[in-house]
Amino acid sequence: MASKYYCLIAGLVELTLEADRKGFDAIALRNEIVQELSPTDKKHVKMLYTFYDIENVINVIKGREAFNALGNLSREEIEEEAQNPTRLPSAILQVIRAYNNRENEQDNIEQDKEKSRPIENALWEAFYSECAKSKNNFIRQWFDFDRTLRNIFAAYTARSNSLPIAEQLVGKDDITETLLRSSAADFGLKNEVEYIEQVIALLDMDNIIEKESRIDQIRWNKAEELTTFNYFDVNVILAYLIKVNIIHRWVALSPANGKEMFHILISKLVDKNAIDEAESKELEKI
Repeated sequence: MASKYYCLIAGLVELTLEADRKGFDAIALRNEIVQELSPTDKKHVKMLYTFYDIENVINVIKGREAFNALGNLSREEIEEEAQNPTRLPSAILQVIRAYNNRENEQDNIEQDKEKSRPIENALWEAFYSECAKSKNNFIRQWFDFDRTLRNIFAAYTARSNSLPIAEQLVGKDDITETLLRSSAADFGLKNEVEYIEQVIALLDMDNIIEKESRIDQIRWNKAEELTTFNYFDVNVILAYLIKVNIIHRWVALSPANGKEMFHILISKLVDKNAIDEAESKELEKI
């Protein structure tokens, strides 16, 4: 029987994107919540935050200094995982080990540099694959949504800049196939993705800060939607923590940092490779 968290959930502070964020500590809040969970539910929360571990591993492999503190593993542990992985989910371990074996056989420095994108794609595909196998329905549904949303934006950016769409997508399913084939404004996804009209409306927005805020609102709404018929179980906790993480992202952005970050986002649409290193510095603050 699934655990119920009546007192824990009843005592959670209501979150909104517009609320006063002064003193907000996402990591402390997460740690307090996790202490109250069953061993099984702690594993589901750990998978939720493995997303940030993947970000951090990619940063290490790419030689970046950026580190997202929301991950399960410390900076030192992430550096160890990039060399000798033991703590991450099995599919992810296999990708890192295969990459390291290939790297050890590779003497050409320039060819080594070219592996950054393939390893990044392979790690995300392994992560989403692990999530799809989760026994928790929220984890499965949330990361299926997350991957689809990211793929839509990646496909649009690639198409707008005459780049190969296939190289930007993660995973394979009916939606990725449609993204590859369709030339329609909405990629022919009107009947497949319920939020596609909201996304399409954002694609050409000039105000990048407003655009990012609305994307996070789509994520926020989806987290709530996935718990419509849940009340006191771990799915409510997982949705709450997603909101915590969204707020954390904006708390970390001072006006100056925000301006710089979104300048990078704009530049990324023009020349992804040229700003890759600069972008990594901003990720550390998000």
